[in-house]
Order: sequence, then C-alpha cells, then structure tokens
Amino acid sequence: MTTRVLALEAATDACSVALWADGVVAARREIAPRRHAELLLPWAEEVLAEAGWSRSSLDVIAFGRGPGAFTGLRIAAGVTQGLALGLGRPVAPVSTLAALALDAGEAAGSAESPVLVATALDARMGEVYWAPWRVAREAVAPLAEEAVSAPEVIGAPGEEGPWIAAGSGWGAHGEALAAVLGEPAAIEAERRPDAAAVARLASRATEGAGLVPAAEAVPVYLRPWRPGT
Repeated sequence: MTTRVLALEAATDACSVALWADGVVAARREIAPRRHAELLLPWAEEVLAEAGWSRSSLDVIAFGRGPGAFTGLRIAAGVTQGLALGLGRPVAPVSTLAALALDAGEAAGSAESPVLVATALDARMGEVYWAPWRVAREAVAPLAEEAVSAPEVIGAPGEEGPWIAAGSGWGAHGEALAAVLGEPAAIEAERRPDAAAVARLASRATEGAGLVPAAEAVPVYLRPWRPGT
C-alpha cells in the first residue's frame, strides 16, 4: 500500500506543505518570514481538500526537524504533533539539511551518478548549520555529522569534490566555506529546504528507522536557544 505523507517545512524564511504518495500530489510554498504559524495548518487543510484526501487517510505526518530557525522549527513541530496525536499516526522528523541536499543533488546530477552536496544554512552570529552529503538514486547519505560552527572551522569531509553548494550559508559565508571545501562546481545559495523533499524522505521511513511517536517529534537545534533566533 502506498504511504501517504503530509509534510511541513518551516526551518527558514520559506514555508511549505506537501502531500506525497509516489509523487507530489499537492503542495503550497511561499517565502513568508514570520508567517509560518499563520500558514501551515490552513495550507495542510487546503492540500488535503485539493487531493480529495481526508486526514484519516494519512499514514505519516512529517516535518523538517532542523537545524534551522528556532521559531519556525518549534511551530512546525507543534503543528505536526497536534495532527499526529489527533490521528494516532507516527511522525517522521526529517533533517532540513538532508531535504536541501536531495533537491540540490537531483537538480544537478543524474539518477546513475552520485552527487556530492555541501549544505549550509546561515545560523546568524557568524555561524552556519552545516553537513555534507552524497546523493544518488533518491537516497541521501551523510558524509559527516550535522554541526553548527563558524564557517572557517567546519570539518572537511572525507571525500574530494567537486561539490554542489546549497543553502543560505553559502550566500553569507561562501568564501570561508570554499576555503575548506574548494571552489564548488555550482552554488545555489537561494535554494531552501522544501516540504516535498521532506515528504519524499519521510516516505521511506519505517518504525524504528525514522518514525517516532508524536510525543517524541521534537526539533533539532544543534545549539542552545538564543534570543533573536
């Protein structure tokens, strides 16, 4: 039976919602700073109505669990928990950096050839949320643990490039990141995590390997909360 996934993503200034069942069924996306709380739940209802699905027809609720903006992550986690608890469904917390890597890697490469993607989101205060990935055949494999640090001191991954660079961290700190990784083959600083990619990754999750009870669906911040984040 096809897994039906509702996914929410609010880790950056972009807000998005997507339904997935062997492909994007319906989606909403907008650059909407500080409007995530206003948009996520109404959009979820809109895409369900557009697809002709009921809430009870969903198998999994997914969300971009971070890293990213603290407020957006808390909002997405809260809406996800509320939906999942009400339906008695499991939750798939999906790395926002993995979702970003999936989109960037597939846009740059082919299904047969792996693509190396260096994701970096601007974490403010002179830091980036960072992780390198290998993307191939709709699979995303981490080459190092996700981390937050100054771009000058990110750990170099164990593989040589060329790299596809993705995320706002490259717009804010591209020169420092390139000094560690080498000059990327392409830079997509405007690319943001998207709910459709979150849903695709969530559709492969299983109990004990990516799915958790609603109460355990919590954001991953990578650093303690600080005012203004």
